[in-house]
Amino acid sequence: MNYLAHALPFLDDPYFVAGTGVPDWLSVVDRRVRVRSKQVRPFLSDADPETAAVAGGILQHLRDDVRFHESRPFAELTLALSAKVRDVLNVESGFQSSFLGHLLVEVLLDGALVAEDPEQMEAYYQTLQAVDARQVQQAVNRMATKQTDRLAAMISEFCRLRILSDYAEDAKLMGRLGQVMRRVGFDPPPEHFVELLPEARRMVAGRKEALLEGIPTSS
Repeated sequence: MNYLAHALPFLDDPYFVAGTGVPDWLSVVDRRVRVRSKQVRPFLSDADPETAAVAGGILQHLRDDVRFHESRPFAELTLALSAKVRDVLNVESGFQSSFLGHLLVEVLLDGALVAEDPEQMEAYYQTLQAVDARQVQQAVNRMATKQTDRLAAMISEFCRLRILSDYAEDAKLMGRLGQVMRRVGFDPPPEHFVELLPEARRMVAGRKEALLEGIPTSS
């Protein structure tokens, strides 16, 4: 799952929504920092309500990911898209094609949610803009395995760039995919990879409800 799918049911609780984004934000800006359930769970009853809400959002993200990644629709779509990626990249197999197949399912699910109701994305960003990014960082530093001084800036930049809007356009999505691939040590997809995206969108959108089965989808 990606940012919007994690957050949609909780848009009336800004710090909880921010918490749902924390694991993914940390994977971008500070991969050495981990937020694990065992360390986070005690903060659900923290005296500071914003810290408790951030903790709740982090745990929701972790629970969602377990259900999502263990589901049959996710496995089937990832396998199918990985095969198509191998054909486009002209490789026999490998982690790169599997990683891209996995990534496409996640970002195109958010893309499908945006396409279904663009106002959901606007509400998501409005909710995030209501939080104090430094307060989120301070809360995370109380829970995490290591300290970070990069998270607050990441949250602010994430809101400024509004990357979820890029998921709706193939050319912009290519740029986002390239950023992720570079971050994990791969070359970005070649230009002709864009030809795969319309079919990939249809495949993911067609199984949106199945992908979200068992995961909260409304407040």
